[in-house]
Amino acid sequence: MSRSSRRSRAVPGPSRSALRRIVSGSAVVLASLGVWTAASAAAVGSSAPCATSFPSIEQRACTVDGFVIEHLPAGIGTPSDFEYEWEDVVFQSRVWETGPDPEGAFTVDLTVKTLRGDKLNDLEALKAFLVEYEEKDPGAWPLRPVKIGPYDGLAAEDEVFYFVSPGLAAEVSLDRTRFTEDDLLSTATGFRPQT
Repeated sequence: MSRSSRRSRAVPGPSRSALRRIVSGSAVVLASLGVWTAASAAAVGSSAPCATSFPSIEQRACTVDGFVIEHLPAGIGTPSDFEYEWEDVVFQSRVWETGPDPEGAFTVDLTVKTLRGDKLNDLEALKAFLVEYEEKDPGAWPLRPVKIGPYDGLAAEDEVFYFVSPGLAAEVSLDRTRFTEDDLLSTATGFRPQT
């Protein structure tokens, strides 16, 4: 076993008063950061849709798969991003959850997602795909036509999906026990391709 030829030497550290200043200064910075983070989180709503305390660059940029997020209902929880595929359609989603409750469960407040796939060539094809994906009875699924900005869509009580262009669609769903239909439609209208 070899020994290092370098010797360690004692280096004088900061004085006690300097340490107190460092610790006090750090506490002020951390307290300021806490106030700023709380203010950012409280600002989530129609006027400030994306807090800057989200971990990813895409979340800070308020986008999902090239779609901007211009409106979020107030009082939603913490976001997480997901990517998955089913039947040759790729989903990119952001899900906001509140929790845990006393039993440790989380509640999904809001989900925005893009769907990309060759089979999504019009609104009827999108609906047929979602009937299979969500295991819906097409005759019993109460859908009504809606316009989401310039896009044709279909809405149910807690979700709206809309055809953007061949191969591209979007869907927004939210917890209707906590949020209104206006929250759903406003969020969907604000979830659109970035220009």
